[in-house]
Amino acid sequence: MWEQVRAEQPRIVAELIAFLRVPNLASDSADIRANAALLIQMLERRGVSARLLESPAGGPPAVFGELRTPGAKRTLVLYAHYDGQPVRAGDWATPPWTPTFRAAPGGLSDPIIQPPADDTIAVDTRLYARSAGDDKSPIVAMLAALDALQRAGARPSVNLKFFFEGEEEAGSPHLEALLREHAALLRGDVWLFGDGPVHVSGRPQVVLGVRGTLDLELTLYGPARALHSGHYGNWAPNPIVELAHLISAMRDREGRVQIPGFYDDVPPPSAAERAAVRTAPQTDDSVRRSLGLHRTEGGGALVGERVLLPALNLRGIAGGTLGVNAIPTEATASIDFRLVPRQRPERVRQQLEAFLRSRGYSVVHGDEAPPAAVERTRLVRLAWGEGYASVRTSPDAPAARRVAALLGAATGTAPVVVPSAGGSLPLDVFRRALDAVPIIVPIVNADNNQHAANENLRLGNFFDGIVVYGVLMGEGEDRPER
Repeated sequence: MWEQVRAEQPRIVAELIAFLRVPNLASDSADIRANAALLIQMLERRGVSARLLESPAGGPPAVFGELRTPGAKRTLVLYAHYDGQPVRAGDWATPPWTPTFRAAPGGLSDPIIQPPADDTIAVDTRLYARSAGDDKSPIVAMLAALDALQRAGARPSVNLKFFFEGEEEAGSPHLEALLREHAALLRGDVWLFGDGPVHVSGRPQVVLGVRGTLDLELTLYGPARALHSGHYGNWAPNPIVELAHLISAMRDREGRVQIPGFYDDVPPPSAAERAAVRTAPQTDDSVRRSLGLHRTEGGGALVGERVLLPALNLRGIAGGTLGVNAIPTEATASIDFRLVPRQRPERVRQQLEAFLRSRGYSVVHGDEAPPAAVERTRLVRLAWGEGYASVRTSPDAPAARRVAALLGAATGTAPVVVPSAGGSLPLDVFRRALDAVPIIVPIVNADNNQHAANENLRLGNFFDGIVVYGVLMGEGEDRPER
């Protein structure tokens, strides 16, 4: 299919540019529905039966497409999301919804160039726009793969379904209700996710799972009004100090969580998972140097080993005012837990709240009023996110082996098999609602600035991704008898 993709590069890039021009903030329902309507048109142009799927709980629609292959015995469902992260336009070198090309090697100091207009597009050319990497380019790559198959005189060997979500960047609060409402329509043998980047080494990768996640805002209280630190320091409890001591009791400097019972539900990595980590390209040293880290947590363990374990991360701490000599009234820690299989968000919530009570705190939730008799300094207020659990597919699973083999055939390079990504996706929702087998095959460059300003796509990765998806569609299962 390389020849078909190469010949169509200008047209494919033009379609991606048009898609990227449509703002897609997850919080803007009008723009989200404009994206969904455009996706319906893009699917129908390729002969794919398309429709919007609504959740009975509300929220943005998902875009569903279906293309049946006569005689096919298997169904492949392809997932990506079309919504995007918020932007601060002032942080961008060029406007986030004005797709901009820069010449190689891919930095903001490189010159802006015109959109490529022929089939000699340099593979290191970068396209800058919100969602250029996460997730609009995988969507266009999936659809361009259908075109390439057709032009090569081939067709998919499996039934294809497309599921493009519209609220992934908002935490997918309506996703489970939507999946359950349309469960019969959405069932498939394998769900192929296009989210995320290729391996930092540049090699293609198959990602077999994600960590679960659980968010928390935790607030402790001090005096009822801010106090002069000279008059009341060393006498009135300081909530920032109390919070610092509490955090150190929850997590040590090597990243081990010290909440009692936290590891009761944590299984050890399997032999196949450990082997996959050991055989992956080892880039830890170069990444450590590039980040200016003199040490890493975990006693020198590989990052691939660490993401197979749960984590407690401090996203931020707020309290008081810099440069003001005062004892503040409250202090807040913003926390995210990363979970592994068998850990459930509700169980982690129970463990932490039991730990807090064991330390003498009274726990209230959200805007709940505290009990009248509770002293302010013994009160902790918790605002929990919904969270979702971790999911992993075994590296020994037939579907995982098949996808890895096909990816190697498509790229000419043995892919990196990653037991679990360090980040989180709501794959557990798909497994619970649909009994889905999820496998992630990312295509975008590792340095794509996902979620950040100046998000970008290396076009060489994009074109490679079209071929990858085409091979997975065209040879994803044994071809039916003819």
